[in-house]
Formats: sequence, structure tokens, C-alpha cells
Amino acid sequence: MTRPTRAVLPDGTLDDTDRAILNALQEGFPLTPRPFDDAAQGLGIAGDQLIARLARLRELGAITRFGPFFDAAAMGGAFCLCAMAVPAQDFDAVLTKVNAHPEVAHNYERTHELNMWFVLATDTPAGIGRTARAIEAETGLKVMQFPKLEEFFIGFRVHA
Repeated sequence: MTRPTRAVLPDGTLDDTDRAILNALQEGFPLTPRPFDDAAQGLGIAGDQLIARLARLRELGAITRFGPFFDAAAMGGAFCLCAMAVPAQDFDAVLTKVNAHPEVAHNYERTHELNMWFVLATDTPAGIGRTARAIEAETGLKVMQFPKLEEFFIGFRVHA
């Protein structure tokens, strides 16, 4: 599995349409028979162009994923931000073990003592601890858990 790049994109990498896509799709995505065509129409492009641009934005690292975000807590489950201090030489092996768990929503490398950060999303609150303990047993490393105390919605907008 390739780790997402976390570098600043060079000036000129994103054009006005890329910025409009990033801004518009944060507000929702149409639940229609042809959602990409419908979403693209408001952006002045075709559905296949929107799909290609999303793939390019993913390859560039401008976005790390495109898909629905489910509120596990509203469905009786739980979310938890987790971090680990992973020796650099073991990072890829640990990454593979952590990402093998379907409860891992996403996983990022950071330049910090706690260099692996990921979110666990489980169908029950008890699943957080169970999954964290399983990862610890598999990797021999401590999983730090940072449960959500308050929810914030942060809108990210790029100047178009």
C-alpha cells in the first residue's frame, strides 16, 4: 500500500476547476442514478471529467480519499483517533498490519514521535479497545487512544 504524500503542492498544480471541485463536493454528493454527471453539471464539466479529476487529485495527494463518511456513533458505534510511535525501519510492516483491520478508517504518517495516526471506526464502543489491543498484540507497540470529547465541523475551502 502506498502512503499518501504530505508535501505542499507546487503553485499551479490545481486549476480553478480543481478548486471548485474541492469546494463543491464537501457540501454533499447527489444521490441520483448518475451522480457524477449531476455533480459535474454544476461545475461546467462532464461526469467522466469529474471522475478523472478526482483520480488525479488523489494521485497528487491533494485529497486522500473520495467517498462517503458514515457517522459510526449515530449508528451505535464509535470513532477514536489513535497514534503510535513506530520505529522508522518498521513503519511499512506496521502500516500493513494496522491497515489490515477493517476498523481502520484512514492512516497517516506524521513527522512526530507519534508518527502513525489513524482513526478506528467500530460498530460498538467496545470495539475500539478490542481493535486497539489486537493491533498492540500484532505489532508489539502501544496504541494511544484519543477519544472524541467534542465534535467540530471544519470547512476547508480553497481560493478559486
